[in-house]
Amino acid sequence: MAALRRGAACLRFLISSGRVLYCRSRREAVTKFGKWSHIVGTGVAGGALCAVPFKQDENLTHEFLIRQAASVVSDSSSTFLSRTTFALIHAFSEYSKAVHTLIALQKRYLESLGKLSQSQEDSIWQLIIGQRAEVKDKQERCQQYESTWAHAIKTCEMAAEAAFISGAEQASVTVQTNIELAKFQVEEVRKLSQDADKKLAEAKAMEVERLASYAASLESTNDEEEIPDAYLRED
Repeated sequence: MAALRRGAACLRFLISSGRVLYCRSRREAVTKFGKWSHIVGTGVAGGALCAVPFKQDENLTHEFLIRQAASVVSDSSSTFLSRTTFALIHAFSEYSKAVHTLIALQKRYLESLGKLSQSQEDSIWQLIIGQRAEVKDKQERCQQYESTWAHAIKTCEMAAEAAFISGAEQASVTVQTNIELAKFQVEEVRKLSQDADKKLAEAKAMEVERLASYAASLESTNDEEEIPDAYLRED
């Protein structure tokens, strides 16, 4: 019984302590909430809506905050330009590889004219058709990324101008440097793509010429086979 009484007394003590802690923590929470509510309410009354409690440092000027925001915009636009530049360079490289593969297949086919069976010719033609479709897909991907890259260039140009006007000269210079570097890199890989297009056009012209010559030779051979031997003998 003594142990039971001690246990009940201990339980009453814990319950009492819990009530005290609960009341104290509730008063502290209300006090803190009132403090933050006053800060947030002041911000709203002043025309600024804050998602979180915010107290501006008196040493921070509007000019400083504007320069800081312009620098953040410059960094973001540079990141956007970097991502699109890498994507465009990769797309141009993949397109050039696809074009050179197509040229190699066409060259292989022209060199094998008259030497392959019908099934072998059909197999090569299926490869050529599939590669042409891939070249077209790669070309469309290049056009898509190039459009996005052009928008990234414009965004960076506006960000650089905004940074310069805001007084963040260093951020403006950095963005302009990134623009020039991106243009240089894209121009270099674009030259490779244009060179591949030129070689593809030459390969197509050669293909047309070789096929026409091969067809003419076949017609000539068929005509000779149809002429009777009597007309080929000299009197």
